[in-house]
Amino acid sequence: MSTERFAAAEAALKMGNSELGIRLIQDELEADAKAPVALYRSFTGILFRHKRYDQIERWANAGLELYPREVDLWNVLGVAYRRTDRHAEALKAFKQAEKLNPKNMSVLTNKGNVYNDLRNGPAAVEVFAKLVRQQPTSSELQRSLGRAHWYSAELDKAQMRLALATRLKPNYVDAWLDLAAVTGEIAAPSDSLAVLDRGLAANPDDMRLMESKAITIRGSGATRDAEKFLVEALERHPERASLHFQLASNISDYDKPRANTHFQRAVELEPDNTKFHVALAESLGRSRHGDEAANIEQAYGILKGVLDQLPMTATNLKIAYELLVRVAAYDDLEKLGDFKQVGRIWAEAGRHTALLAHLARVKTPDDRLELIEQHRIWGRKVTEVVKRNPIAHPAPRTPNGKIRVGFMSSDLRRHPVAYFANPLFQHYDRSKFEVYCYSFYQGEEDSAQRAITEAVDAFRWKKDIGDRDAAQMIANDQLDMLIELGGSTHMNKLGVMGFKPARLSASWVGYPHSAGLKEIDYLVLDPFMAPEKPGLIIEKPMMLPHGWYALGEDAFRDDPRPEDSAPVERNGFVTFGTANNPYKYGREVVSAWARIVAQTPNSRFLFVRPEGGSPTFRDNICKVFASEGVSADRITFEVVRGRHLPFYNQMDVSLDTFPQTGGTTTCESLWMGVPVVSQVGDAVFERLSYSVLMNIGLGELCARSIDEYVEIAVKLAADPARIGGLRRGLRDRMKASPLGKTKQFADDYYAAIEKAVLENAAS
Repeated sequence: MSTERFAAAEAALKMGNSELGIRLIQDELEADAKAPVALYRSFTGILFRHKRYDQIERWANAGLELYPREVDLWNVLGVAYRRTDRHAEALKAFKQAEKLNPKNMSVLTNKGNVYNDLRNGPAAVEVFAKLVRQQPTSSELQRSLGRAHWYSAELDKAQMRLALATRLKPNYVDAWLDLAAVTGEIAAPSDSLAVLDRGLAANPDDMRLMESKAITIRGSGATRDAEKFLVEALERHPERASLHFQLASNISDYDKPRANTHFQRAVELEPDNTKFHVALAESLGRSRHGDEAANIEQAYGILKGVLDQLPMTATNLKIAYELLVRVAAYDDLEKLGDFKQVGRIWAEAGRHTALLAHLARVKTPDDRLELIEQHRIWGRKVTEVVKRNPIAHPAPRTPNGKIRVGFMSSDLRRHPVAYFANPLFQHYDRSKFEVYCYSFYQGEEDSAQRAITEAVDAFRWKKDIGDRDAAQMIANDQLDMLIELGGSTHMNKLGVMGFKPARLSASWVGYPHSAGLKEIDYLVLDPFMAPEKPGLIIEKPMMLPHGWYALGEDAFRDDPRPEDSAPVERNGFVTFGTANNPYKYGREVVSAWARIVAQTPNSRFLFVRPEGGSPTFRDNICKVFASEGVSADRITFEVVRGRHLPFYNQMDVSLDTFPQTGGTTTCESLWMGVPVVSQVGDAVFERLSYSVLMNIGLGELCARSIDEYVEIAVKLAADPARIGGLRRGLRDRMKASPLGKTKQFADDYYAAIEKAVLENAAS
């Protein structure tokens, strides 16, 4: 390359015009069929600094055609492959370089790094152990060896090497972070915090260490302590976006308006950080204060602005899914991935809450079995964590002739879970049972929680507690059986069940599917909800004789009452509708609803949900209806959350969702005199409405296919007299059914518990 051209290239690069500098050198290489190897080395180094990995591959390979024994070119080619996650090709390149120069430290280090990337701990240990013997004072090599031991599950060795790395180089923040993480796996969160405090003493106000400390405090359950730490940090560094982000994440469960303010500030300070945009979108989408529909619409707009550039990590995938579902953006949803791919990403990342939204995507028998496996994947990961830090089990308590039962849920308050669980607290035989409750609710006590507290033997309410400490607390109460009611929904701690804090355990009501933990012994079911096909639950069934739940008197009250006449009797046309959450339905369900409306002359459809105030939700729903020939003027959106029961007086027939059916919504609809048409599937979550309808003698409203579902709804709509009769009689029918006999339900439930406890005591 001419001196003038090279000088011009260097000048361009120094001036920040990388495009010109790179092009000048590239032109020279293309013009010179046998450019010197030094130019290839120099050029690939420049490309590496500018992260032009695709161009490195081209020019390193071009150089290697001329100079196949050039180690530096093999090395930079391998690094380019590694940076683009082409690990097999990277290893091949590094091994070729190693053949040419077996003692090249850079090549060996890069090869070891690939093994660490692949979590191939033993292979990485072999590489880095040799390198550390040559350079024992290298903090970077000590850290790499520590990570290799970590990935080999040799945690004590990993901790020793990482601690040495921090001593050799106290400002080595990556080593401190790794040491804190490994320590957290070996010991308690307090030990991990001690490591981070030492790291901060050596690196005052380092943002990554401060973030890690906040996350560790929060992970231990001490959210208020984490908040205090972050507020103090922000007083010193008010312009640090990451601190605003962490504070917002920490307080989001109990102070959503303030969380939104801090998420917004993080976005303002770092507008190019997509993570902050996504977090703000998620928080707005979950905000119930102010104009909820406007919050949803704003959240969707933020998400759309970054969706194309968003790396689809498990977290981003979950947030995107939740928001797109809420505005019925089905075209965008279909681009996120197929059923197996999406579910496995969530399961591998431990995102059990996301799997709840996955129930509604099941379409085939293989999907149902795949869903079981996804839950097992999640469960195995919890079991691995528990094994590293188990709880202590006290000696069995002195028998007092009573069975001690625990119910764990953060929804033992004004919430549907409590509506159905209340009969168990109001009607248990105190001469035979002791009832303990456990809640981790982050909000303030309401009247429903207070009533439960007064009804049971003990109510443990711990806002700031981690899974392990919660499990130990429960174990100390020496239960005969622990029943979790919340699944992994908001503020619940399903992971506690992995510690097996009680001799027996079960799941019920909050999550209509097997949780995935082998440590849970039973899944509470009834004859209608129990799958007819094998392999669709993980636990043993604990069978109730009639229904899955009963209607708690405190929730299903006389007011509001259904009007005496059905809407069709008043206005001459049938109004179908739903109050179900949009996560339960997709395009196929909405299309079925539209077919029903299209086949029922002059009928209407009513959506009773806060999402109805979102212009995007309305537009997307109307497009699906239009595809079946139903105009937008036949669709009504009532924007409401909470006080929605009176709107059933505008509805003649409630159309259920599928494959995941309604639960609370089905009961509320029937309670308000509105018959529900449902489709029955094979899995538990496809049979909730079936159980309710069978228990009140309306099995004829249950279909086994979409066509039959449409047929049943259209036939019912053609019989206004029957709709009116159901309107006037459904509430009494429910009261007279097993659903209305709360005392009998409680007796049956505790009898099932007693049977399970006695059977296991005898075995």
